[in-house]
Amino acid sequence: MSYRTVNYEDVEQVSDAMHFLSEPLGCRQVGVTFSRCPPDWNSKPHDHADDEHEEVYVLVQGSAEVRIDDESVGMETGDAVWIAPDATRQIRNGEDESAFVLISAPEFDSDGTGADAWMINAFQG
Repeated sequence: MSYRTVNYEDVEQVSDAMHFLSEPLGCRQVGVTFSRCPPDWNSKPHDHADDEHEEVYVLVQGSAEVRIDDESVGMETGDAVWIAPDATRQIRNGEDESAFVLISAPEFDSDGTGADAWMINAFQG
């Protein structure tokens, strides 16, 4: 099969907000998490220095703050933020519910010269 589908509500919730979608989707190189954050919820501060995964957080509903190292990044619906593997990150939700899609993957050689570089293509449509 060339595709798989899953609804985050059908995936067991981890912690107070996260649904890990990579395994049910059969992902091999990318991590995908849906996070529905209740009011006043905070994730645990963490980094990905050991696994060298960079992350992109996309806020799909509400507003929230992402603490990256010692800096607060305010986010509104539609905002995305890239986070380096060694940076400490923490989602801090405000008074209203918010929802994120979190994407993680190993860093790659973006100049295309490395043996394990990914080909980046644009979809035109």
